[in-house]
Amino acid sequence: GLSLTLGTGLTATMDAYYRGLWMLLQFTMQMTLILVLSLILGATPTFKNAIIRLSRLPRTQGQVMTLAVLCGGVVAYLNWGLSIALAPVIAIHFATQAERKGITIDFLWLMSVLAGGGAIWQFGFSGSAPLLMATPGNFLEQQAGVMPLTTTIWSPAALILVPSFMAAVVFVGVMFMPKTARPVSEFPQAAKVVDDERPADVTDTPRGPLTFAQRLEHNPIVIVPLALGLAGWLYHHFFVRNLSLDINSVNTVVLLLGLVLHGNIHSFTRATQRAVALCWPIVVMYHVYAGLAGLIQYTPVGGFLVSIFDPVLTAYTYPLLIALISTAVAIFIPTSGGQWAIQGAVTVEAAELVGVTAQRGLLALSVGDHMGNLITPFWAVIGAGIARVDFRLMFGYRLIFAALWFVMGVAAFTFL
Repeated sequence: GLSLTLGTGLTATMDAYYRGLWMLLQFTMQMTLILVLSLILGATPTFKNAIIRLSRLPRTQGQVMTLAVLCGGVVAYLNWGLSIALAPVIAIHFATQAERKGITIDFLWLMSVLAGGGAIWQFGFSGSAPLLMATPGNFLEQQAGVMPLTTTIWSPAALILVPSFMAAVVFVGVMFMPKTARPVSEFPQAAKVVDDERPADVTDTPRGPLTFAQRLEHNPIVIVPLALGLAGWLYHHFFVRNLSLDINSVNTVVLLLGLVLHGNIHSFTRATQRAVALCWPIVVMYHVYAGLAGLIQYTPVGGFLVSIFDPVLTAYTYPLLIALISTAVAIFIPTSGGQWAIQGAVTVEAAELVGVTAQRGLLALSVGDHMGNLITPFWAVIGAGIARVDFRLMFGYRLIFAALWFVMGVAAFTFL
């Protein structure tokens, strides 16, 4: 409707939408694999066993909070899919061990603290928009070029923000601990999550004598040639060609780790089936987002959206405005990759208008994206569902970390 109002003909508007509809085919598959492979990796016993061991170490409330946030932060920095899957499990294990030692920990507060700390995935190894823009041939390459990660998630401002934010999360986590703490034992369904965890392939092991094909599927030696081939390609990519991390290399690393840590093809493929069943919406949603991106890029809509903010758009207001806009968009589009597909062209155009780098806009957009994630119930429902608690009991706590994240993020990309 906006395109038609601005004078674009009906045929041209339809053509712009159709051009956009299929321009993210490669990116859609890359994003699908990021989530699928991270869920496969999270299903390995390695991660869960590490969480159990770490949860037994703390001796004080401050140590519980610090180590839990550090554990959740490392997982989030590695991969946002792992963070979604493992953050509730981290909270359950740490709260359980704390209660056994007589350490006061409010379980719902701890879940919210970890959800807040998980925001750093935006500047980690699975940050969708930064990885996309670091990949040659991305859909905005002609407009913004290829952005090395040293200018986005590994820029000085981002490298200062991540540890500073994590330290602030720990401080707030300790200082704002509810005086009347509710231990994890008050939520028996949450405790059952740990008891119900089983290796992915236990229930799928065939009964009776195994056929030759089934023995191959259970034999670790079968994955060795593929693992060696993937490891060899990664060595060539990083150390021979001296190329940077991008979406394809991240997916290759996660694929390699998933194969090695599952140990055999049978366990890996069972975990894959479960992961794919959880990721089906991405396959369609990204094309719907791409259609909107086509309207913004190939009609006057993009220029019109930029002109709305022209009177107040300066180098110093740019990060704040981009973060506010992306917060609003994130309420309707709960995925940073899809959000960048829609907002990317406008963000780059606005950056050129005020004389700042497009990277600054991308990083500010990432701040707003997770602000939207924290102030809407979408991800809270998923995290609470994994822990088997009512999301309404913890949702208000998340707003504290939303405010902390927004203020620190905007300040970092405005002044640093």
